[in-house]
Amino acid sequence: QVQLVESGGGLVQPGGSLSLSCAASGRISRIHVMGWYRQAPGNQRELVASIHSDGRTTYADSVKGRFAISRDSAKNTVYLQMNSLKSEGTSVYYCNFRPLFDMEYWGEGTLVTVSS
Repeated sequence: QVQLVESGGGLVQPGGSLSLSCAASGRISRIHVMGWYRQAPGNQRELVASIHSDGRTTYADSVKGRFAISRDSAKNTVYLQMNSLKSEGTSVYYCNFRPLFDMEYWGEGTLVTVSS
């Protein structure tokens, strides 16, 4: 079992910045991918950014150049720095932990609202 604890959501104005964090605990496999997905009302859940345990990162085209994902391996924590936020970024953001040979895990989600 893996537990994911997310923090950092909230209200931010368009053009502003916000940082999310996700701490993983439990059975953390050496090879895995951690990432952030988001889901707006009426939309499918979509990948925002992910980081492999070897450091490789992946970003959705819509956030490239504005968002940055990073990790603290010692703390099993992944961070998402979101800059230049747009109103379409309003979503529930979910942390995801995907090991190589086991089921994936999801956090409960944290709401990010981009509005003036």
